[in-house]
Amino acid sequence: MSELAKFDPWINDGGPAALVIREYLVPVEGADGVFFPATYAPQQGADRDERKFQGGYNIDVFPDGTNVCLVDSVGSQANRIEPLFMEAGYANLVPQLFVTFPPKGLKLSLLLANHRAADAVFRSSPFEERLRHAFTEVLRGNSEPLAKIAPTSLVFGVWDSRDTSAKLPRLVASTIRAFNFKGHTRSANFLTQMTIDLAKLDILPGADSKEGFKNALASRAPGGIQLAAGGSIRRDATLGLAALRRLTVAERDGTQSEERTIKLRRYILGLSLVALTAPAESYLRQGCNLVPDHDQPRQFKVVNSDGSRLDISLAHPEAQTYAAAAAAAFGVGKDDEQPFDAAIAEKAAEKPDKVKGDVVSVDATARTLTLKTGRGKDIKEVGIVTTDTTKFQKGKEDATFETVVTVGAKLDVEVVSGAAVKVAGKP
Repeated sequence: MSELAKFDPWINDGGPAALVIREYLVPVEGADGVFFPATYAPQQGADRDERKFQGGYNIDVFPDGTNVCLVDSVGSQANRIEPLFMEAGYANLVPQLFVTFPPKGLKLSLLLANHRAADAVFRSSPFEERLRHAFTEVLRGNSEPLAKIAPTSLVFGVWDSRDTSAKLPRLVASTIRAFNFKGHTRSANFLTQMTIDLAKLDILPGADSKEGFKNALASRAPGGIQLAAGGSIRRDATLGLAALRRLTVAERDGTQSEERTIKLRRYILGLSLVALTAPAESYLRQGCNLVPDHDQPRQFKVVNSDGSRLDISLAHPEAQTYAAAAAAAFGVGKDDEQPFDAAIAEKAAEKPDKVKGDVVSVDATARTLTLKTGRGKDIKEVGIVTTDTTKFQKGKEDATFETVVTVGAKLDVEVVSGAAVKVAGKP
């Protein structure tokens, strides 16, 4: 079997549901060491309702007395793994895209952008047109354009919530949780007696703790957690093969290209395997340095659709070799960098004017229409111009100009800078 075809049973119809890694971890100090999970902001309105999350560690306590703490979230884990594709030996697997800020001498990699291909910085650059086209094609069942420009958005998930609403799930998901633990608190004091009290000496009467000149006390703040008897720290990582098999390449007439679809799936599988098998980062934050627990060996399983689980062995170098072959066959997109465009950003920030009315005329060639709006003496006709970036919807479904814009149709239109950004009709 060729290098490219070795994992085809995983990406062909009827294949397994997922690959799963379960890895037990311990603090570097030892299994009984205190370690610090991530902290989170209070839930909105928590200052008025004590039942809402008050901020701090994300802990769930169950009726039987057991508890679970989120140590590192799925989003945080993805952000730790994705930059791997900027490093030597991996960078050739994906296009290296950057938005530059020439006056400041700065540039941002797409692999570091907060919202990946949907990130506002990248959408405020000449990349906007290509990215929007890629998301529009995703809605049509064609993931190839997005794989050419932002393949890790397919691996780690992306939601184009501000524009096309295209949404792709995470194929690779990793989360670290602690099970059954005891909580600790900590206190700290900064005392000016240890140095010179400027306020007491009347050298600086207005000296304050904010400037570091006055006592600052912090009492009983979250002080980490420690495993109880029978407790554990666990990293659960999955590669959703069932979700990966939904990725397709569509021809212009909407039919699926079998040859290009298999190349796409192999490429994304290769990137996903590299991400899944990459050595996990041990240092998560101050006070949280976690390493594998050698008393509990890592489990690596393929989970079939019938629920059966089989042990597999796939080393990271093998995943790299496969990924390189799949990338070469697919054709990695070109590296590129483009400047940030403040004008695009300002336009994106504009609030659309909303127009509601009945269609009285249509020019299908120019893709324009005229709406009759208002009532009584306020009735008037408004010309609407659409562009290649206008989003059309019929009910909640994405649609086209031809299916939405017809004489007599009742439409809701959002207009920015004289052009429609969204045209919605009833189903």
